[in-house]
Amino acid sequence: MDQSIEQLSQDLALAGYAKSTCGRYLKTAQHLRERFGRPILEITRTELRTYAEETFACGLSASSVTLVICALRFLYRRTLGQPELVSFLCLPKRHKPLATVLSLAEVGALLDALRHPTYRGIAMVMYGTGLRISEALALEVGDIDGARGVLRVRHGKGNKAREAKLSPALYQWLRDYWSKLRPPAPYLFAGRRSGKPPCPQSVRAAVARAAKEAGLRKGVSPHTLRHSFATHLLEEGTDVRVVAALLGHESLHSTMHYARVTEKLVRGAPSPLDLLPQGRRR
Repeated sequence: MDQSIEQLSQDLALAGYAKSTCGRYLKTAQHLRERFGRPILEITRTELRTYAEETFACGLSASSVTLVICALRFLYRRTLGQPELVSFLCLPKRHKPLATVLSLAEVGALLDALRHPTYRGIAMVMYGTGLRISEALALEVGDIDGARGVLRVRHGKGNKAREAKLSPALYQWLRDYWSKLRPPAPYLFAGRRSGKPPCPQSVRAAVARAAKEAGLRKGVSPHTLRHSFATHLLEEGTDVRVVAALLGHESLHSTMHYARVTEKLVRGAPSPLDLLPQGRRR
């Protein structure tokens, strides 16, 4: 393997990047080497420009292009110590659509349609606590602190730990689930044969099937439950800083994305036209 790629792998591990991110960055570096057929240290700035232009022109989504650009920046800035070679790289502008949010009734219908207790449990944790799918799948039985009413997230995004609120209803459901299924230790959600949690793709497929069975016409994924968690809390008046902490957001800017789709905020906002004297509106 190219020595630069080996060093990149070590640097990513030291930086605490998620396993999926590390894999994508390493894949980008390997593709760059294969594109020009020689070690990365021998690739010129002109060739990097060509690679970037090809990436923008090949029809990838903005998020995929952003991932490639971030990988190149990390490689040349952090691993190789040559930031001048990628100083020209800019992130593409991304279209930010409104997050898909389910109503309370739709969440209930989705959960009812998830008949497999493991998948239903994962969905309930994601909606009840706002965890990401990777965080929910990594939960261990010991992460449940019923006395304090919290779930410990040991390895959140960026390898950061935090605590999520564990409601009494969710705690009781998880107790009943565990007493009936007794999943193999240490994971809270694990197959009896494999002893490991299901893969994210299996959870996404189960949620998609349940959404169809429940008659939901919206595009529903596990992450929709996290969106719905945040939006419903904001609609009930929860301070945005509290929501940010529960979601594990470093910046309030990320959390405010959910405020764009809260129906109560939209309906409750006054129109300037209504503030005019009544005679002016005739």
